[in-house]
Amino acid sequence: MNIMNPSYIFEYQNENDFRKKERSVRKYNMLAYKKLTFNYYPKIRSGEFLGELVASDKKLKTKSYELILPTDEMFKKVHGEIRLHYTVYEDKKIVLLTNITPEGILEEGHRAELTAYKGVMISKANPEKDMFKINLLNMMQNK
Repeated sequence: MNIMNPSYIFEYQNENDFRKKERSVRKYNMLAYKKLTFNYYPKIRSGEFLGELVASDKKLKTKSYELILPTDEMFKKVHGEIRLHYTVYEDKKIVLLTNITPEGILEEGHRAELTAYKGVMISKANPEKDMFKINLLNMMQNK
């Protein structure tokens, strides 16, 4: 570890909730999970803040970021992009991991085994809606 640039410490807004979503990403999107674990976390920990700066607070000395994780196109179109949300406290050398979105499908994926339809995971809460979107997107691609 470089003494001039000490690494940042990870903390969690709600560790239990965050870990559930992280496990869901690991289970349903291994590429995103590998990138997060082996590329993004080490860079963020070393002070290289990835993603888009979405907010900053001069008084609290914080910067909030959203990092888009790699996801296949069909998942992105049906459920949205997988994003890591985090806040940096530069003076305290703390990175607060706040959330992974889309919350709905990731929380549901943790609670129950999700099924896939044409290679895309579908929610148990709205399977018809998800299958309709997938069929519609497939029809649009085939034209």
